[in-house]
Amino acid sequence: MAALEQRIGFATARDGTRLAYAVHGQGPVLVRAAHWLTHLQYDWESPIWHPFLAELGSRYTVVRYDERGCGLSDRDVEDFSLDAWVEDLETVVDAAGLDRFALLGVSQGTPVAIRYSAAHPERVSHLVLYGGYLRGFDHRNPTELQRQARDAMTTLIRIAWGKENPTFRRLYTSDFVPDGDEDLLRAYDELLRRTTTPADAARFEAAFAAIDVRSVAPHVTVPTLVMHLDDDRVIPLTAGQEVAAAIPHARFALLPGHNHVIQPDEPAWERFFRLVDDFLAADPDGDAGLTPHTPLTVRELDVMALVRRGLGNDEIAAELGLSPRTVERHLSNVYVKLGLTGKGARAAAAAATVHPSGG
Repeated sequence: MAALEQRIGFATARDGTRLAYAVHGQGPVLVRAAHWLTHLQYDWESPIWHPFLAELGSRYTVVRYDERGCGLSDRDVEDFSLDAWVEDLETVVDAAGLDRFALLGVSQGTPVAIRYSAAHPERVSHLVLYGGYLRGFDHRNPTELQRQARDAMTTLIRIAWGKENPTFRRLYTSDFVPDGDEDLLRAYDELLRRTTTPADAARFEAAFAAIDVRSVAPHVTVPTLVMHLDDDRVIPLTAGQEVAAAIPHARFALLPGHNHVIQPDEPAWERFFRLVDDFLAADPDGDAGLTPHTPLTVRELDVMALVRRGLGNDEIAAELGLSPRTVERHLSNVYVKLGLTGKGARAAAAAATVHPSGG
């Protein structure tokens, strides 16, 4: 349970903006590039993001942070730009003491993650992108009618975003979680209200529209996995396909569904985590920063205690309430940390590890 407690810290960007970041979980490090509509504390408590965060934390040491202008980070900042967002990611990973890590870009966090990975390939072991895009609204050749609709939405944001009545915010909620029940919809309404101010919400909309990383994506050299829903109501499938086509050798996976924020009861949920696990484990750099000197986590020690008792992967999974794939990933991490390879790695690891409890 301690591994699922988040630890919140603060870092200061070059322009003086204070950024809130959090760490939870255990295992290889996975950094989530910030995206809009996050609040470190509320996300941890609400049904919107907590199931996703808990699932990630059962597999990885997760580092995430609130975007400038959002959540627990400073509000009313001057610079809302892609350059500032990339610098904020640089600030957070340095403050967290990370040398090399897997990087996750979700939605608007995708162009941030792409820019960072292109600039710092030596620090990113794997790049995972979900529900993202390369170019914002201004660069999609919008029609005059589409521009008028966007201008009207921006006006409504300035007027109605912070009101107690959630009628306007439901325009957003119904796109992000169209299959959500009333409790989930209310939780998402509250997330929007808590996340940022009406003025900053309008500024974010303008900044997102100006994003364009089409010239940067071809320079990404790290292994990349791109995932997108087949009926995403927020970011169209064509945008995800454009991301995958622009990054050399990127893998593309189509997920079923249209909830931009996937939920545990959806088919996309299991497939998302299976794809991420397989991707991070399959490449030569699948250790995501692990070295022979990295200590074993409590969960890895639990797995090895059952290996010493002669249990197979399926039996270990049943005993610990994990999936067999998760057990395999824990074993792979143990082998990397102990510097073991070959057919005898399992037996050697069992002989080399002793659980603090004596098990």
